[in-house]
Amino acid sequence: MDRYRVIVSDGEHFLQSMLATQLNPLVEEEQIVKHSIAVIEKFTCNLVQGKKLLIILALRVVQKDAEKIGSPGPLHPRGGGSGPSIETPPTPAAAASPAPSTSVTTTAPPPQPTRQPTQGSRSGRAAVYPIESLSPYQNNWTIKARVTSKSDIRTWSNQRGEGKLFNITLMDESGEIRATAFNAAVDEFYDRIQEGKVYYISKAKVNLAKKKFSTVSNEYELTLERTTDIEECPDASDVPTVKFNFVTIAGLQEIPKDAVCDVIGVVKEVGELSSITSKATNKEIPKRELTVVDDTEFSVRVTLWGKQAEQFNVTDQPVIAFKGAKVGDFQGRSLSIMSSSSLIINPDIPEAHRLRGWYDAIGAGQTYQSHTSSMPSGGGVNFDRAEIRSLSEVKGSDLGMSDKVDTFSSRATIMHVKADNLTYPACPAQGCNKKVLQMGDSWRCEKCDKSYPKPEHRYMISMAVADYSGQAWFQGFNEVGRVVFGISADDLVEIRDRDDTQYNRLLEKTIGTTYNFACRARQDNYNDQVRVRYGISRILPLNYREEASYLSNLLLRNEWSR
Repeated sequence: MDRYRVIVSDGEHFLQSMLATQLNPLVEEEQIVKHSIAVIEKFTCNLVQGKKLLIILALRVVQKDAEKIGSPGPLHPRGGGSGPSIETPPTPAAAASPAPSTSVTTTAPPPQPTRQPTQGSRSGRAAVYPIESLSPYQNNWTIKARVTSKSDIRTWSNQRGEGKLFNITLMDESGEIRATAFNAAVDEFYDRIQEGKVYYISKAKVNLAKKKFSTVSNEYELTLERTTDIEECPDASDVPTVKFNFVTIAGLQEIPKDAVCDVIGVVKEVGELSSITSKATNKEIPKRELTVVDDTEFSVRVTLWGKQAEQFNVTDQPVIAFKGAKVGDFQGRSLSIMSSSSLIINPDIPEAHRLRGWYDAIGAGQTYQSHTSSMPSGGGVNFDRAEIRSLSEVKGSDLGMSDKVDTFSSRATIMHVKADNLTYPACPAQGCNKKVLQMGDSWRCEKCDKSYPKPEHRYMISMAVADYSGQAWFQGFNEVGRVVFGISADDLVEIRDRDDTQYNRLLEKTIGTTYNFACRARQDNYNDQVRVRYGISRILPLNYREEASYLSNLLLRNEWSR
């Protein structure tokens, strides 16, 4: 995450400063520029390598564009001008990050004293610093932070020995940081630290964050040692609860694989508790899948693991806020709740109240679409509006007739969906999807060598599509079927077995709907005849605003429009 350095001035003196990361949008959206006038509402001051550095925690812009005020000089310590200056002008090479200058009005309110480093307590506690200001160059510090998540104790065994650890996420109003305890520190602190409580923490080691294992937006992380001081704080009124930066479920398509994000939605479906066998440890890991929806009319599959999966027994379609969920892209966007993630059921926040009202009013009766992804054969294929080909052009170009797979984008309308073999009973284990066979009252997966009480039906859809130039047969898998029908394959099978009329009505409803397709053309041999199969990698409902915007831009780029 970028950190922005700024120089602030009151017209007489200037001081090197740094913006807290939550203020980054002020720079990135150009709400502040050089010579902007602002009120610094909250700050703290750190001593870094013998120089004072102002950490700005809250800033209110008074005037974006203004002239420079006065001729400020460096700030010297009180008591004489002969001593070394606290600030010296930065050299160009030192300004690695954007550094807009900001002047502060003389009417600025006094900063809140709780956010400045405070004097040591009677027990000898060091100054209290905000999490945002911690770095490996400091030693004598104390933070006052809330534990927003606490993992289970995990063990490991390798050639170097055995051990155990647990993680916590700490938060104050300036930011978050991850802390890890190992071995003896686990015994010392695991039972003492409780999720949701506020603690004074000092004498922990500050290290560079291992981003591979952390979902927290901080360049540093803490290691808790046996000598670390942790003291519960009775007054937690000035420490906020969990902060969220929510992404809508529709917006997950823009989040890259393996990134972490916060999502809030209504739990529409709760899956049965199942398990997978870890290849690394050969141990069974409990898992449970939830289907979560929001008012963007998208759904996403969320997987809970371990104790969270075992202990989740809520069935009244609650609103859940997920913090630090990991984004996956296997057959559509999915979310995984890791040990460092957390979930809050029916949180008392405006977003949750809004979703509750929406779902109870209209959301419960709506159908939802899930995100689509590339086919299991691997490699993503994106829809390119500028490269749309007609179906006759696709066939005339002999796409797919060579040894390699060809890709293309197309816009076509569904004319017919094959009702035969539209779904198949699949293994419910994550990542398997192999067909299962019914054996008595259970369903057997040969790949997983396990039996399950019921399968998870998945789509295997074949449909005739047409455009102005001709017709072709397209094939797709589960995510394609969910987009076309708007319901899961399990729901479709249940309707088929219960009500033929409603089932046929659903099939007829698909006819005449138009989509944007990203496809693969691949040569296939069937009954000793060579043919080309067109597999759907992505299917996207038409977004008329995007289509109109694209056409408008085409017109503007043409010479005759100038």
